[in-house]
Amino acid sequence: MALEEKYVIEAALLSSDEPLKVQDLMSLFEGISSAQVKILIDQLNAEYRNRCIEIVEVSSGYRISTKKEVNEILIPLWELKPQKLSRAMYETIALIAYRQPITRGEIEEIRGVSVSANIIKNLFEKEWIKVVGHKDTLGKPALLATTAKFLDSFNLKKISDLPPLEEIEEMFTSYDAETESESVESNNHSTHQVH
Repeated sequence: MALEEKYVIEAALLSSDEPLKVQDLMSLFEGISSAQVKILIDQLNAEYRNRCIEIVEVSSGYRISTKKEVNEILIPLWELKPQKLSRAMYETIALIAYRQPITRGEIEEIRGVSVSANIIKNLFEKEWIKVVGHKDTLGKPALLATTAKFLDSFNLKKISDLPPLEEIEEMFTSYDAETESESVESNNHSTHQVH
């Protein structure tokens, strides 16, 4: 039984832990062009139109992803819930993303507070940031910029796909509201436990 090329692409994307480049997908077939691979991906996405998955292009290639509107519904099924980022980490990665390349000192100057070494360490561990050089000033501070992994994590193809800064500010505001309500809820739970 001959398998349809688009379903081989689907299987490759489903079985890969990392996004796959068009060249990776081309290597699965003899004599197929990159344009043909993209057409097959478009055909799969057309089939997914009324489903909860889609093929997205990110910085490192293509991957199958759940659609944004179903992610919240799926959270109870995930064994490990995605780690929440602190407001300080959100602000730091946003500044790096929108102002890159930027030094830690410049981030601190804009935020008005010092940046915890743990925040920078966590961003390096997540492979969301990298050092792209050193500023030609006293101490030669490292210049920080985002990575392809950062783009992949947020389903972005390129840095210019970042939402307008106003949307990021709204995200911080809603994050503050969420954190506040969680704090109130946990205080209410602890009050009930005492009685």
